[in-house]
Amino acid sequence: MSVTLKDVAHAARVSVSTASRALTGTGLTSERTQQRLTRIARELGYRPNPIARGLKTGQSRLVALLVHNLTNASFQVMAEEVQARLKALGYQMLLCIGGDDQQQESDTLTTLVDHRIDGLILVPTGKNGAQLKALAKDVPIVCLVRRDDATDLETVLADDPQGAYLGTRHLIELGHKRIGLIVGRQDTTSGRERLSGYVRALREAGIALDDTLIHAGHFVPETGATGCRKLLDLPRPPSAIFVANHEATLGVLRVTAERNIVIPDNLSLLCYEDMPWFEWHRPAISIVDNGARDLANLAVDRLLQRMDAKGNGKGNGNDGVREYRVGARLVQRDSCRRIDAAISARSGKPKSTPSKLSTKSAKV
Repeated sequence: MSVTLKDVAHAARVSVSTASRALTGTGLTSERTQQRLTRIARELGYRPNPIARGLKTGQSRLVALLVHNLTNASFQVMAEEVQARLKALGYQMLLCIGGDDQQQESDTLTTLVDHRIDGLILVPTGKNGAQLKALAKDVPIVCLVRRDDATDLETVLADDPQGAYLGTRHLIELGHKRIGLIVGRQDTTSGRERLSGYVRALREAGIALDDTLIHAGHFVPETGATGCRKLLDLPRPPSAIFVANHEATLGVLRVTAERNIVIPDNLSLLCYEDMPWFEWHRPAISIVDNGARDLANLAVDRLLQRMDAKGNGKGNGNDGVREYRVGARLVQRDSCRRIDAAISARSGKPKSTPSKLSTKSAKV
């Protein structure tokens, strides 16, 4: 049978309330008593029941992070950063994977309520607004990466419109006029905003929008593979592809390898969001960095402030909601090359001039 607080108190010959105060670090107990109780509890194998403690204190010290997957390197970085921040403050992070699925997200939210979480950071599907509204009455919530248009929850976003604009403009400045775009679903914040940045850059450069060069889909590698094949099979294929759907990057790289397409000699490639191995890939892949670490830190800052407001009796902290943006930046590596204007206007595989790009980053 598990060791209870009563067993620890009996072994230490103190009251249960004294044992509780000593082991939780609350109340008036001497340092000597606290050390002795801690030693006895460890020797007996006592482990506190966080649910029972949460019922008594109103705090579980549990904060949940709900993301779509861990294929996306940005989500991995965010999970690591959020966990480190919370651990330093005495919280435990519950990492939940929603699969960008409405029902899976809904089921997860229900489970988190049962665990009496103190706060929630989530990348919403945008399809459970009513449930999130109800949960936000009791639990401080911050949306990350995506906005839930059915709610007024505080949200931390990357500057995706500017990031996609910067990436597209970079390709245009290298001489590319037929630029393929593989982007996320248009019912998501990032999908819509990255498309808008692409369109803006083309419009400013006087390049007509060609719908056959745009492929939107789910955030999975298959989207990249399908989109890349369609782009390369066009009568006039693009001279550059901008993969603004991060998970789709794997599918694009597979197709280019299968077709023996040399990057950047035959095709320039620019990707949205970084992966650790992008820099080690040959050629090193140019990216638009969305600032995943900064996004995670800002989301934690905002959530902690809301949790503090609730703890001080100021509601759940969801009054006066705001939206925050973290700037994007272009990181030039070796996967995009300058091409001749005449070649850019023709169909077929473009030839590149041997112009090595700088590795300096342009901040937005």
